Formats: sequence, structure tokens, C-alpha cells
Amino acid sequence: MSAVAAGATPTPDTAGAPALAIENLHAWYGESHVLHGVDLHVGTGETVCLLGRNGAGRTTTLRAIMGLTGRRSGSIRIGGKEAIGLPRHRIAGLGVGYCPEERGIFASLSTRENLLLPPRLKTGFPGLDTAEIHALFPNLHERARSPGTRLSGGEQQMLAVARVLRTGARLLLLDEISEGLAPVIVQSLGRAMAALRNKGFSILLVEQNFRFSANLADRFYVMERGRIVLELDRARLQSHRDELQTLLGV
Repeated sequence: MSAVAAGATPTPDTAGAPALAIENLHAWYGESHVLHGVDLHVGTGETVCLLGRNGAGRTTTLRAIMGLTGRRSGSIRIGGKEAIGLPRHRIAGLGVGYCPEERGIFASLSTRENLLLPPRLKTGFPGLDTAEIHALFPNLHERARSPGTRLSGGEQQMLAVARVLRTGARLLLLDEISEGLAPVIVQSLGRAMAALRNKGFSILLVEQNFRFSANLADRFYVMERGRIVLELDRARLQSHRDELQTLLGV
């Protein structure tokens, strides 16, 4: 069993550093200035949710961390290491696993082949093994030989998250993993996210489904027009309900 699965908290690269620390982040797509001085952090073993309407800049924040936008400025420290100037192919090696909204499942490959496809990263711990992943997502064990085309949307989402867990990533960037899924699948994903937090993974979760994230995240940021406009911990959610309804349009 891996050190993570045994309950050991993944250790950051620099002692005492948060899993992720973003300061004054600006990002562009071509000439379009999308992020305007974003500040946020994710502590080791913490789950943080980034909320906001469509177009607020949440997905761009994740893509900027991975170097998938155009020009960037500011600071992105992953486990204490500055990533803003690194080439894209080196960012995952800092222990970051990115699960984009589009999932990217290979339809011609089986569930097991999709799961085993990403390489292991040299991050200092081995990630979860197949048995541990199947304990989190039993559907994937049952559908191990099924091609990607035969998986339901919920099973594809489970697979997209699961294959990141094999790599040895310590910081998970998850984009709208509950979108469009049946309530029973959303509940299953919620249980898996809670289990990963308990195992010491650090998670930055982009969500519009506030009900899904409310019981999972330790802290919440709300984005609007490329800026962080509100930061709350879970204990303060109820007292800011009206403000959240205004910002999120719910």
C-alpha cells in the first residue's frame, strides 16, 4: 500500500510551504487579459473550492497553473517551488494532477488501459495503486475491460479523476467534476473526494454545484471577472448566504 493510502500526508517539496500559493496572477489568451491579480492558496491536505459564474476565470486559473494559457505574470508556487517560468512539460513533475472539464478519455482503449496510460511522476511517493483506486471507484473495477465508448458520463468522470491519482500527483486540480451527472454519481464522487482529503491530498476544485462543494471544501473563493471577490471558510457560509446568492446567481 502506498504511503498516501496508508494515511500519511504527502510532504511538500519545501518544509512548511503550502501545496499551492498564487500571488498577483495575471493571464492572457492572446491580447485578451483574463485574470487580473488573482491571489489564493491551498494548504497541504486542504480542499479549496473556486466558485463563480461561467466566464469568471475559474478554468483559466487552473489552466494558468498548468501553463496552458498565453502570457502569465505574478507568482505560482507549487510546494514552495516557483512555476511561473517553467515550461509546460515540467509543471506536472512538481506533483500536480489536472483533470480538465472535457475529461479526455480515449474511446478506443479499455477502462484499465486508460487508467494505466499516464506515466508515474518522480514526486517522492508512488500515488495510489490500482486496488486503492478501485476501492474509491468500484465502477471502474466492474468496467475494467469496457471501452471508453461504453462508459457512462459518470464513469468517464471517475476514470478521468482516477488516472491522475496513479501518477504520484499531490495537488489535484479538478474542473467541474460534478457537471451534468446523475445525483447518485455526484454522491459517489463526493465520497471519493472526502476520502482523498482524508488521505492528505491537496485539492483545488472548480465548481458551480455549490451543494456538492459545500460539505467537501475547507475554504471557498468566489471569482468575478477574473478577480477573487470573496474568501470564506466553511463555518462562514451560512452568514454570507445572501452575498453568495448574488455573486453566483443562485
